[in-house]
Amino acid sequence: MRLDIQHLRTLAALRDTESLRHAAERIAVTPSAVSHQLNDLEDLLGCRLFYRKTHPVRFTPAGTRLLALADDVIPDVRRALADLEGLSKGPVDRLFVAVEQHGPTEWLLAAIDEYHRSWSTVGVDVPMGLSLDPLPALARGDLDVVFTTDPIEDPALTYEPLFTTELKVAVAPSHRCAALDWVSPADFAGETVISYPVRRSRLQVFTRFLQPANIEPAHVLATELPTIMVRLAAQRRGVCCLPSCVLEELPEDVLLKPLGNGGLRCCVHVATRPDCRRTTHINAFIKMAKETAFRTLTSIGVPTGGST
Repeated sequence: MRLDIQHLRTLAALRDTESLRHAAERIAVTPSAVSHQLNDLEDLLGCRLFYRKTHPVRFTPAGTRLLALADDVIPDVRRALADLEGLSKGPVDRLFVAVEQHGPTEWLLAAIDEYHRSWSTVGVDVPMGLSLDPLPALARGDLDVVFTTDPIEDPALTYEPLFTTELKVAVAPSHRCAALDWVSPADFAGETVISYPVRRSRLQVFTRFLQPANIEPAHVLATELPTIMVRLAAQRRGVCCLPSCVLEELPEDVLLKPLGNGGLRCCVHVATRPDCRRTTHINAFIKMAKETAFRTLTSIGVPTGGST
């Protein structure tokens, strides 16, 4: 005899129903069969799992530990069986998603988790290698959905404003800008700006903040991951500018300062191809992503205008 999933189901049924009779009804066997299964399990393990003649049923430490195992294993088995059932009914759709430059953030991962519960036959992939310049990949069909703050003119693409967020600069608490209420372009003179390894024309800290003021930083330090950017800023290796919706998810010890006296906001768009917007499971994902963003992010606002 060996431990199997039915033993765990029987023990869990006993806990949930608090009697052998009701446990038997739960798993569709006779009460004597439940009793035999539990006795055999105790013989196999060499220890008592619950105290007899108690109501409600009280479990021994060994029984409690086995119930914890049941709570971990049984839901996984159910999900796997549901997935296999879905696979047996036909091919699984794939949905390829990217967040331009920033990679998958917590709100997007939460949206994917929620989406899987409603669309279990659709697999969602977030290829990191396409996050730095995803819009051309979207246009040629390598991606299905891209979240971007910098739409490009391309007849093959369509955009919908998703939410607005503020661009902020992250500085170490000991940085000279830490005492400022907001930073000006002149405060970047002589600084090292930590940014993504992309053209400056794709970085709003340059196009909307520094270049209009004819300010050139002393150095530009490129890295692909926002977590590394903020960590370098915390170590006083430079300053980095990112959307608040990204910065609020990063735990580093930094201070966030507005760009300019009035701040600088940008709009996150969801980019797709026209054929994608005629696909039900893609539209459902976009709707769920928007709902999740407004439920989980505190620094975003409602955009003006509609789809373009």
